[in-house]
Amino acid sequence: MLQVLACGAVVFPGLFFALRRLLPCVFKHWSDADVVLISERLVSSIHAVMATTAGVIVVSSCRGSVISDRHWLATYFVIWFGVPYMTYDIFAMYLSHYHRFRVKGHEDYKRHSLRTISTFVRREFLLVLHHIALLTILLPVTLFFRREQGDFFIGCLFLTELSTPFVSMGKILIQLGLQDCWLHKANGGMVLLTFFMCRIALFPYMYWVYGRHYDLPLYSVPFHLPLLTNLGNACILAPQVYWFVLLCRKGFRLYRRSRMPEVQPDVQPLADNPKAD
Repeated sequence: MLQVLACGAVVFPGLFFALRRLLPCVFKHWSDADVVLISERLVSSIHAVMATTAGVIVVSSCRGSVISDRHWLATYFVIWFGVPYMTYDIFAMYLSHYHRFRVKGHEDYKRHSLRTISTFVRREFLLVLHHIALLTILLPVTLFFRREQGDFFIGCLFLTELSTPFVSMGKILIQLGLQDCWLHKANGGMVLLTFFMCRIALFPYMYWVYGRHYDLPLYSVPFHLPLLTNLGNACILAPQVYWFVLLCRKGFRLYRRSRMPEVQPDVQPLADNPKAD
């Protein structure tokens, strides 16, 4: 098991550092912060494709009985790739944070220190907490507390990664200066759609599937489940709702900004007024 885990721990850091070497050769004008950010996003997309593929396989294989049907990927994908990736991603997010502030010239970011680490944790607290929660909750549940049941629902949780490649694509398009093209707008729509379907609507769907298995109405399913199960789902769902609201607000701001050139001629006479800027 340790050899398999070590293999997964090599894949993602290896891809990350390989991309850090290759990207500056192609995009010579990019700063270290740009290279680290895009490398992190590309590796995240690769993991997301792997997780989504594993989720589709598990879900499609366990549709007979969502409780008792088994598929080996439900457990072993978490061990082989889930735990190594979550651990690596915390490190990659810190590097992205560090280089972003170093490029801006912050005095504290001339070298790595406890101050830079603590600043990263404070600024990205929700993301760090999300990763640690998955490591400390999803892993033990997957390995020890399921009593070899519920592979279907573990597969559903893998599907939450479907939105990640679109989120990463948005960052990459902005980095390439393509934020005003139709592809960026279409990608933004896919971000909202996949994020809502696979990170928010997925949870009521799982409750509905569970209720259908036991002939329970949807509203009574939470009362049929252990309290810790409901609390765990709530802890996973809450940040997803928060992030979705932020995405909607950002999308609305971008939409309003894209509409501004159409009304610009009507307000042109106000350009001499300092407040109009």
